[in-house]
Amino acid sequence: MTEANSRSIVSNQPSLHEKLDEIVNKHLTAEFKKPIAAHTQKAFDEVNERVQAFTGGIVLDSCCGVGESTANLAKLHPDALIIGIDKSAHRLDKHDVEYKQTESGQYILVRADLNDFWRLAVAANWQPTHHYLLYPNPWPKAKHIGRRWHGAGVFPFIVKLGGRLEVRSNWDIYVKEFARALQLSGHPTAVEPYSSDQAITPFERKYWMSGQSSTRLVINL
Repeated sequence: MTEANSRSIVSNQPSLHEKLDEIVNKHLTAEFKKPIAAHTQKAFDEVNERVQAFTGGIVLDSCCGVGESTANLAKLHPDALIIGIDKSAHRLDKHDVEYKQTESGQYILVRADLNDFWRLAVAANWQPTHHYLLYPNPWPKAKHIGRRWHGAGVFPFIVKLGGRLEVRSNWDIYVKEFARALQLSGHPTAVEPYSSDQAITPFERKYWMSGQSSTRLVINL
């Protein structure tokens, strides 16, 4: 199997979801009461010890997959502690190092549910300098709007985490919806095409080799 074989996203939704505003406004005013999963609490407590002891900046790589992006972000932010979070042990197990410190940076990979991890990070007063959401699952079917991060109950906590948020996707509607959700939260931002000489995630590389383009937003929250 080659990397240049990624199918374009197919959706029954040609533009922003018709109920996006309603859904986002509901989450912005409601209390998110989902219980914290025990495994995420344990994982967070372990990482939080490192964060509290670290004197430099903190960078989050949410939905990090196999952690290639986390390692690359460590090179881009050599003085920061990069924390890659993914819910899949199978994906994380493909990365041969769980913690690494080199001249090109340092990072930690964590298996956790982001619905819980982000809330715990806010409660612990984490203040990341950067937060990357690179190619999260787009859930392109209209009925799955609630599974997209901007349509989920945890969305307000992404905003509360602050930092320089960067979202990339090969489905422009995802990024445009995210930007609309940010606007509804009082943080308007622009959406733009994105390209680079070097991909930093496996999906990014695969999409570009398949002739697909990327869209992103960047905002200082």
